[in-house]
Amino acid sequence: VQLQASGGGLVQPGGSLRLSCSASGFTLDRYAIGWFRQAPGKEREGVSCMTSSGIVLYYADTVKGRFTISKDTAWSTVSLQMNDLKPEDSAVYYCKARAAVTFEDFWGQGTQVTVSS
Repeated sequence: VQLQASGGGLVQPGGSLRLSCSASGFTLDRYAIGWFRQAPGKEREGVSCMTSSGIVLYYADTVKGRFTISKDTAWSTVSLQMNDLKPEDSAVYYCKARAAVTFEDFWGQGTQVTVSS
C-alpha cells in the first residue's frame, strides 16, 4: 500500500491550499483516512479524520471552521481543503490510511505547507 500526499506549498496568511491523498493501485473505500501534521520541534498531531464510510469524525480545535476533509465519489482521493491559513499551520502534512478490518496503518510521505508573508 502506497499513499501519496500532494498539494503543499508556500502561501500567504489568509490564503488557501488543497491537499490530496491518493493511493497507488487501489481505492481508499476500505480505509479510514486521517490527516496529520508535524511542525519542526513539535510532535505529530492529528488534524482531521474520516471513516471508511465517509463520516467525518474529527477536526482539531485549531482548524475547525477553516479545514474540510472530503473524498471524491470514486474513493480514489481524500482531500483536505485548508482556508484562512495561518503561520501556525506551517508543517509537513501527512495522510494515513487505516485498514477497516485489520487496523493496519499506512503513511504517505508528507507534503510541506508553509504559511508566510
